[in-house]
Order: sequence, then C-alpha cells, then structure tokens
Amino acid sequence: MVDPLTDPFQLVLVRIALAFGVGALIGLEREQSESGGTFAGSRTFPLFALLGALAGAFYPAAFPVLLLAVALPLTVAYGAKVAMEGDIGLTTLTAALLTVVLGALVTHSERGALVAVVVAGVVTVILAEKGAIHRFVDRIDEQERRASVTFVLVAFVVYPVLPDRAIPALFGLNPQFVWLMVVFVTGLSFAAYVLSRVLGARRGIAVTGIFGGFVSSTATTVSMAERATDSPVLYRVCAFATVVASIVMFPRALVEVAVVNRSLAPQVAAPLGLMTGVGVVVAAAVYWRAGAAETAGVDVENPFRLRPALFFGVVFAAVLLVSEQAHAWFGASGIYATAFLSGLADVDAITITLSRLSGDGAVSREVATTGIVVGAVANTLVKAGLTWALGTRKLALVVTAVLGVVSGVGLLYVFLV
Repeated sequence: MVDPLTDPFQLVLVRIALAFGVGALIGLEREQSESGGTFAGSRTFPLFALLGALAGAFYPAAFPVLLLAVALPLTVAYGAKVAMEGDIGLTTLTAALLTVVLGALVTHSERGALVAVVVAGVVTVILAEKGAIHRFVDRIDEQERRASVTFVLVAFVVYPVLPDRAIPALFGLNPQFVWLMVVFVTGLSFAAYVLSRVLGARRGIAVTGIFGGFVSSTATTVSMAERATDSPVLYRVCAFATVVASIVMFPRALVEVAVVNRSLAPQVAAPLGLMTGVGVVVAAAVYWRAGAAETAGVDVENPFRLRPALFFGVVFAAVLLVSEQAHAWFGASGIYATAFLSGLADVDAITITLSRLSGDGAVSREVATTGIVVGAVANTLVKAGLTWALGTRKLALVVTAVLGVVSGVGLLYVFLV
C-alpha cells in the first residue's frame, strides 16, 4: 500500500484537500457573520484556496500574476457590493486575497502548510470576534495608545538597527541581544496586559493574580496591600492574589530560560515547578478559607513605559557584566551573591543573564539553576516585605508564611538534591 505521506501524487492531493479546508473555515465564518453578503461566502472562499493551492503546486512562478488576476475581478465585485449595499468595509476583500495566499502556502511545503493552518485559525478568530475587538479598542485611552505604539516602535524599529556584535566600548556587550531581552521581557508583560483587558481583571482574584503577576507582581502586591488596609476583612483573598502574582514569576522565569537557553530549561524546571506546585496548593487553601463572599480586584494598567524599559536594559547589561566578573573572581559564591542582590530588584535580569552564561559555557548548569532560584527567592522576600510595610499584620503573616514555605522548598531542592 502506498503511503500518502511519501507518494508525491497523493501528498499533493492531501495538501489540496487541506487547502480546501482552510478556505472553508474562513468562508463559513464570513457567511455566518453575513459579512460577505453577496460578495463571497462558504462556496467562494474554498474556491479561492483551491486556486491558490493549484497555482502553488504546479505554477509557483506564475503565482504573482495569478494573484493580480484574482485581485482585479475581486475589486470589481467589491465595487458592485459597495454600490448595492453601501458597505465600504475591506475586511472580506482582504480575507479573500489572503485565502488565495494561504492555499498556495499549503502546497508550497510542509512548513508552509503548518503556517497556513495556524494563520487561518488566527484569521478566523479575528473575523469572528469583530465586536469584542472593537469594544477592546474603544476602551483604550490615549495614554495607553501612545504606550502601545511606543512598544511597537521599540520592538520592530529600534531592534533591527542595533549592531549584532560585541562592542569593545560597551565592555563586549552585544547591543542587539540586550535590546532583544528588553523587547522579550516587556513583550511578556504587554501580552498579559492585553489578555487582562480582553478577559477583564475584575472577573476573579485568580485572574487578577495571574495577569497582575505577569504584568508586575510588585505592583499587584502593593495594590493588594492597600486594598487589605482599606478593607481588613479581605486580608485572606488579598493574600491569595499576592501569592498567586508572586508564584507566576516562576513559570515566567522558566519561559525566559527556555527562550534563551533551551538545554537549561529541564534542569531549572524541577525547582521552579516544585515551587509553583507547592505555592498553588497552599494558595488554594488560603482562597478556600477566604470564602466565596470575599472579592477584590486590581486595575491592570499598560505595563509598557519607555523609561522602565530602558532601565531594565541597563540593569540587565550591568547584571550580565557583574555576573561574569563575579564568577571569574569568586566562583559560584559570587554568582549567588549577585543573583540575590539582583533578585531584590528584578528577577528577569538575573534569569536571562545566567541562562545566557550557561549557554556560553561560562557557568555550569547547576550554578545557573541555583542562581536563578536564589534570585527568585530574593524577589519573593521583597513581596513579603512590602506586605509588612504597606498592608495589615494579618495579610503580612499569611503572605510571609506561604512565600516562606515556597522559598524554603526551592532552596532545599537546589542545595540538597
């Protein structure tokens, strides 16, 4: 029996069928939403995808000409639709052209087929969630809009123009790598912010703690401490939100490790995963004791500001240089001291630094793992200190007890296992 994954003819047929499915997915959404109207719907979009798939499989060099040939009658049809229905929206027209391109991607290569399926899913969601997207945009004020535009400029304009090499005048630092880490860390916070605005941070304490932790665990801790001071009866649920925001730091750090040095991730996953698991169990117990009547929320603001982003870049560069020198002069003990001091201010910098140094062979995986845990523990101590300084005694006792257990578990693992 011929394997369809190895036989060229059957493989083409499978890819063409997949392209048809991609077009049908988008076409069904357009017809169900009645956005296509008389322009295009559940039958037309699969045909667009098939056209692109056949061109991509048999006439790839002529595909630009084909796309232009399709665009011309689509433009005429769009003009007729505007004249008949008075609808000047370009969404369906754009989706139609994109469907032709996706069809060609499916038959281009295996990677192209995967990209086409993913993009088709994203496009379908964007088309289907028109109302939610417009409501989200309407809620964005001018300050948030400027911050979002600034983030896009920093991520896609500044990064490409920076030199991708070690600069002697900067003590051997690579400016593009440092800026990439700035974009990456702020991007995590920005993505969590967008999700929090879509889902609503006031829907529950768990959402508040999780998104608040990704955006800024320190800001969430301060907010919960102030809330507990204003309403002492809410101290347990405020403690839950504070603990959850602090615990989110551990999987966030693991994501950073996986991006910078994938080979280090399995070793770091053990202590950070254990700390996360213990923290979740204890935090759940705190939430259960709080009772369903206690609720609180926190407004999550756009986390991206240019000055803090630049400050993080400076901190990251400094920690990178200091860590290298501390290891050269004092060995592992120098790394741990640097990790603790750096973790008091920011855990992202030391996490990315040690991941990079371990990947370059400058420090061992064991030292890097221990240093990351030490930095995370130092950061949790800061959260506990903030609750003592700004919150109530009951809040501080609960937060300190939970984070103390979590920190102790992590330290015991890395130093004894």
